[in-house]
Amino acid sequence: MKQEELHYAKTHEWVAVAEEGGAQIATVGISAFAVEALTDLVFIELPAVGKQVEAEQPFCEVESVKAVSDIYAPVDGEVVAVNTALPDALETLSSDPYGAGWIAKIKITNDAGLANLLDYAAYQKQCEEEN
Repeated sequence: MKQEELHYAKTHEWVAVAEEGGAQIATVGISAFAVEALTDLVFIELPAVGKQVEAEQPFCEVESVKAVSDIYAPVDGEVVAVNTALPDALETLSSDPYGAGWIAKIKITNDAGLANLLDYAAYQKQCEEEN
């Protein structure tokens, strides 16, 4: 996925929204900036398929040698798929964070949360300010 076409949460999750079967599906991952800041990932706890999630609330965790960090749901909805390959291949989050490193797919139940997400330019500005 092209980074320029994604939406971003201020908490460093990226979102790609697509129509699938008449529903809006958000594919969610964490940005390369976040992966680099976390360094040395050792574990990821994926959300359960079927879990109801709320925008801006934690929905899974990633652990590095430094700390355990929450990953926040960028939209309201139901987890409909998770990337089951990730726990055994955490390096994918570094090597392909916007492709094979996706974490979960969420069927959006309320798209109001999409308005709170940043576009690429605004997210890049936020990352520059955090460096």
